[in-house]
Amino acid sequence: MRTFQLNYSDVSGGAARAAYRIHHALRDAGVDSIMHVDNAVAGDWTVEGPTSARAKARNAVRGRVGSLFRYTLRTGNPIIHSPSVLPSSWPRRLNVSDADVIHMHWVTGEMLSIKDIGRIRKPVVWTLHDMWAFCGAEHYTEDDRWRVGYRRDNRPGHEAGFDLNRWTWRRKRIHWEHPLHMVTPSRWLADCVRQSALMSDWPVSVVHNVIDTAQWQPVEPSVARELLGLPRDVPLLLFGAMGGGCDPRKGFDLLLAALAHLRGEVDGLELVVFGQLPPREPVDLGFPIHYIGHLHDDVSLRLLYSAADLLAIPSRQDNLPNTGVESLACGTPVIAFDTCGLPDIVSHQHNGYLAQAFDPVDFAQGVRWVMKQRATGGLRQAARQCAVERFSPDVVVPQYLDVYRQAMEVQGT
Repeated sequence: MRTFQLNYSDVSGGAARAAYRIHHALRDAGVDSIMHVDNAVAGDWTVEGPTSARAKARNAVRGRVGSLFRYTLRTGNPIIHSPSVLPSSWPRRLNVSDADVIHMHWVTGEMLSIKDIGRIRKPVVWTLHDMWAFCGAEHYTEDDRWRVGYRRDNRPGHEAGFDLNRWTWRRKRIHWEHPLHMVTPSRWLADCVRQSALMSDWPVSVVHNVIDTAQWQPVEPSVARELLGLPRDVPLLLFGAMGGGCDPRKGFDLLLAALAHLRGEVDGLELVVFGQLPPREPVDLGFPIHYIGHLHDDVSLRLLYSAADLLAIPSRQDNLPNTGVESLACGTPVIAFDTCGLPDIVSHQHNGYLAQAFDPVDFAQGVRWVMKQRATGGLRQAARQCAVERFSPDVVVPQYLDVYRQAMEVQGT
């Protein structure tokens, strides 16, 4: 079987890293997989990106045109919008290729236009990394237009100007005449597909994102802390950059509220922030803070997760964040709210703690509960076992092969 993995980038961004891992898990299992991208940065010979100056310039122009369209929508919603307007050469290239299956991932942002997607004649499997496919131009949304249709009379009050989302959704209805086989990394996103006005009768399968559990293994916490210069004998709570506070989906305001309830409650608790260097004016969160900065290689990330006692994911809305999967693979429990795709990562009081949705008090209680268990090591063992049972290549690759076969049978190939 020969598959083409199609994604805007190879390793830049969460969706790209997830797609890249799927690509290599397939190759390791003997599948002839080639990854095609518009932005190749990994230097991987199995990834094919634009080579000519003309092709690179054309990609840049498509991105700028998409930005101009986004400016026509005046909205208080900070979520990125992708109208996917300009055509590309991808449909022609894919249709004449020798690929048995086209596996699309994050192909928006003007990599493929909406019309391009409808012009692909090969069997297509599409792994969703957000809500864009069944929404308008938005990648995430909290309103219900995607469930009932984007009508003139149900536009949310925070939008004005040209109704970019309705225009984009209507173009999807026109150009996507034949159902594609959808894959979602979480049960929540699969339910969204089934409930959507656009794709309610399309086939959808839940296949978790893969991680190489042979490579992503726990490091002895004391060794990891020594190598990273972190204190050895105190409880450490890890979370992502506070700069993410500009996106309300990430829930950093909820994390800050939970930390306020933890002051004086967990002896010696210290915070570790990754993805951010120390700011000029450090924020006083009531605990000592260690800023790790940006870590780009897997070895450093393994050390970081292994050094922590707990990873906090306070998101209001999330699919299947890579950080949660990586943390479990390194044997580090995760705390999150019981919402969206996060229950696919966290089993309550087994490999972490699922707090009541958006309740900072219960989130703080979860931190207390996990820290009380840290001496036994049971949560770490359960976290690691969960990663192997849910996200390892031995589990995920056969599921994708089954989806590929289903897509090919429908297409009659």
